Amino acid sequence: MAMTMGELWTQVGSLMATLMFVWAIIQQYFPYQFRGHVQRYAHKLTGFLYPYITITFPEYTGERLRRSEAFSAIQNYLASRSSIRANRMRAEAVKDSKSLILSMDDNEEVIDEFEGVQIWWTSSKTTSKNPSVSYYPSNDERRFYKLTFHRRHRDTILGSFINHIMEQGKAVEQMNRQRKLYMNNAKNDWGHKSNWRHVPFEHPANFKTLAMDPKKKQEIINDLIKFKNGKEYYEKVGKAWKRGYLLYGPPGTGKSTMIAAMANFMEYDVYDLELTSVKDNSELKKLLIEVSNKAMIVIEDIDCSLDLTGQRKKKKKTEDEEETEEKKDPVKKAEKEEEKQSKVTLSGLLNFIDGIWSACGGERLIIFTTNHKEKLDEALIRRGRMDKHIEMPFCGFEAFKALSRNYLDVEWHDSYHKIGQLLEEAEMSPADVAENLMPKYEGETMDDCFKRLVEALEDAKEEAEKKKKAEEEAEAAKMAEKEKEKEKEKKSKDIEMKSNGIGGKEAKENGETEKDEKN
Repeated sequence: MAMTMGELWTQVGSLMATLMFVWAIIQQYFPYQFRGHVQRYAHKLTGFLYPYITITFPEYTGERLRRSEAFSAIQNYLASRSSIRANRMRAEAVKDSKSLILSMDDNEEVIDEFEGVQIWWTSSKTTSKNPSVSYYPSNDERRFYKLTFHRRHRDTILGSFINHIMEQGKAVEQMNRQRKLYMNNAKNDWGHKSNWRHVPFEHPANFKTLAMDPKKKQEIINDLIKFKNGKEYYEKVGKAWKRGYLLYGPPGTGKSTMIAAMANFMEYDVYDLELTSVKDNSELKKLLIEVSNKAMIVIEDIDCSLDLTGQRKKKKKTEDEEETEEKKDPVKKAEKEEEKQSKVTLSGLLNFIDGIWSACGGERLIIFTTNHKEKLDEALIRRGRMDKHIEMPFCGFEAFKALSRNYLDVEWHDSYHKIGQLLEEAEMSPADVAENLMPKYEGETMDDCFKRLVEALEDAKEEAEKKKKAEEEAEAAKMAEKEKEKEKEKKSKDIEMKSNGIGGKEAKENGETEKDEKN
């Protein structure tokens, strides 16, 4: 039996050596057309004997060797699968990620499972022996993943598993990515190819610490959740997947904090759009095109950003006159440049929010803030553009309790009743309340903080009463002045009527005298 097995292995070895020799002769001396036929039939024979299919996912694709989205998705998918345990791992610091990304090391294999189908993942690497000369230099190493499965599961793997990998991988990437705060570049900033530049977004605000009435806060949270899960609904009703929010109220009421809390809750990037830096409506559209999905577009103090009424047209001058004035007066040149940077019109902004171009992306929030809602054009804030209007009022008692918990870790204090009463009588923003609650030196007690707040509220109440009294006096003086004007006008009319009556009597008497003289 041992001799039989030895002979068998000898014959197999001889056969393999013969095949390799024949293949080397074919590659060396036969034309490529013949070699192609041989390779095709060899693959068929291998497929008949080896019933497994392999799909390769390279790390870089295309002429410019851009990183493949599929490779990144697979890397994130495998890193998130707790059931897949590789013995050798690779740790990478991926750009825009909050933490290190762990992946399989080169030439490592793991087993995965999907709907009862067994799958083999292999991480491999190749090195190019003939370096190519290209305008886009790159590393000679090429990494790729190989997915191997039995041919009878082809429909399952190609039909649903590939899509499952992409969705799961993108979800993991979205969860691990470093969110960003963007600002639009000025037109003369040639150092950046993109119209946006960014910094990491690390604002700590959240709805738990937001000073607001709990019912109103929960209403906003429910609205955001409904929007985030509403992709199919928006497609059903035929609307772009976006939603507009108008935050309005006095200064210091927490509008910017609300934006940060919404961004953290939704896990969106924030695009802070400065309209005065936008040259015209065309550039505004370019900015919109570059905004990613899952993003918030914010325009703060929209009533102060630009004059959007279209009343900024001036008489045009000839080019020679303009050049002469610019040479004489550099200030006018700067003013002219500023004017060129602010040609965004109300129509352009409306198209930006709700026009055809607004549908060039999905899952976006558009947020305006203003201190004076009444100054905004009705077309700008109507439903469908600014779908939800959120008033940010002066600090109320519920908001004060949230601030007290945040700043002093206090649920109740003896001064709460008095503070609640003063908040109803005085107008104070949450920012001012927070400033009074914040300890000013080491060792300051909560009683001192509440005492300072009570004094500030009493001062605010006194100022409000003085202001109200002054307004009442001014109104009374205005009414008295109107009464005086009316009285004066009445006297003037009476004098005129009396004067007209005397004149008529004298005219009548003079007429009778003349008649008597004639007789």
